[in-house]
Amino acid sequence: MNAMFKLSTVRLFALVSAIAMALLLPGVHAQDQSTQKMRKYKPPPPAATIEVTVLKAANGKPIENAAVIFRPIEGDRDRGGMELKTNADGKAVIDVIPIGDTIRLHIIAKGFQTHGEDFKVDKARISMEVRLKRPGEQFSVYKDSNGSSGTPQPKGENQPGAQSPQQPPK
Repeated sequence: MNAMFKLSTVRLFALVSAIAMALLLPGVHAQDQSTQKMRKYKPPPPAATIEVTVLKAANGKPIENAAVIFRPIEGDRDRGGMELKTNADGKAVIDVIPIGDTIRLHIIAKGFQTHGEDFKVDKARISMEVRLKRPGEQFSVYKDSNGSSGTPQPKGENQPGAQSPQQPPK
């Protein structure tokens, strides 16, 4: 009986070893294949922190809720845009634009002229201040159908032209 017990123990050990080998070896082999096919990690390029402060040109007070739009460009191609709104201090901060990029910056605020400029991100931290002006007078080079310039008419006298329709004769 003792010999039979030893024989069944050896058989049981061999069976468990065979099952363990069958389960472990394919996993090790699959892991080796997956590491061979994995791509190497490529870290993102270093990014700059850009702080834009938007102020009123007349008195230097901050403009809240102005749209600050960053558009990275390659050559003459636009690569999309990122828009931020200024806080109560007139500041907008972005920290995801890679150093070396060229940026087209647009600033739009209600009641002010739109600002636009291109600049190169050449350092890790950039601070800029933009002063927006109120819109100026608009001028017209309008000429009516007679070829004369659109000069203002005296009050009370409406003459037919492009700005006031001619009435049919009665």
